[in-house]
This record gives sequence, C-alpha cells and structure tokens, in this order.
Amino acid sequence: MDRPTTGTVRVGGHDIAELPDDELSALRGRTLGFVFQQFHLTPGMAALDNVAEGLLYTGTPRRERRERAAAALERVGLGHRLTHKPNQMSGGEQQRVAVARAVVGDPPLLLADEPTGNLDSSAGAEVLEVLRDLHAAGTTIAIITHDIEIAEWCPRQVQVRDGRIVHDHGDGDGRPAEITKRVRT
Repeated sequence: MDRPTTGTVRVGGHDIAELPDDELSALRGRTLGFVFQQFHLTPGMAALDNVAEGLLYTGTPRRERRERAAAALERVGLGHRLTHKPNQMSGGEQQRVAVARAVVGDPPLLLADEPTGNLDSSAGAEVLEVLRDLHAAGTTIAIITHDIEIAEWCPRQVQVRDGRIVHDHGDGDGRPAEITKRVRT
C-alpha cells in the first residue's frame, strides 16, 4: 500500500502514513482484497497455496491458511481444482483463483482492476457472477474498468476523468442516485 505524498489516507480509522510497515501490511491483509487484470499467480504453485498466500501477513497459522484457502476456492467454484497449477487452468479459472486469494481473509473491501480484461466473454461472465455473489454476501466491491458493459453491470457507477469525479450514478442498491454530481475538469 502506497503512502500519500500529500494529504491523509485513513483505512479502518488508521492514518496509513503513520503506521510502520508490518502494521500497514497487517491492516491491508485484514481490510483490502485486490484482484488484478494480470492474475499474479505463482506459476509452479497449486491453486490452494496461491490462495493461502493471501493470508501471509495476517499472522494466520499455515494449517488454517490452507483450510481457509480451500473454503475460498470452493466459494468461487474451484473446490475441485485445489492442486492444479496456473498452467493447468483456463484464464477464467486463474482469475477465479485470484478472486479467491483476494477474499480469503474476508476483507470488507475488494478492489478489482479490470478483472475481466484478459478473459473471453464466457470466462468474464463467470468472474462477474462470482463478484456478484460476493457482493450479495456483504463484500463491498469496487471495479475499475474502461469497459462500458462491465460498468453498466454495477449498481453504481462513478466516472473519473483526470483524477476528478465527473459522474456518479446509482446508490449501490440498483436504484438511480437522487443527485448526480458533475465536476468541471
């Protein structure tokens, strides 16, 4: 997690600029999950261990990390692929492993950067369905995308241009927002 060069960033009530590296890593591990466009899986490592790695900075014992990783893989529909390595899985399966790694610590916020960008439409739809299920179960999900269809899939869309909000539509529950913000850039 980067520290701000100006201003203050608070996560869970903590000013991240004031935390030592170990506390910052632990805070990140407890509160944020990340799904990247590139899967960032370790090539020679089984899906189970790739997901368990998401708990390294939380102080969770190895056995519990692996148990929780198996449950997270089950949650994204990959309970049958625990021992498979990334090169033995499709792109959609690899992205679901990445989603499982992001949610294995049950973070309240999941950040997904172009989560379907490297997938065909079928695999992309599978990943979006997993994200929809996670959201329905209580996880807040922020998807960063340039794909209009993906944005329209989301109950709320916030359009940013040059670092400023230019459009905010929807209130997160599928209803249009009562106020649309427009900011000149």
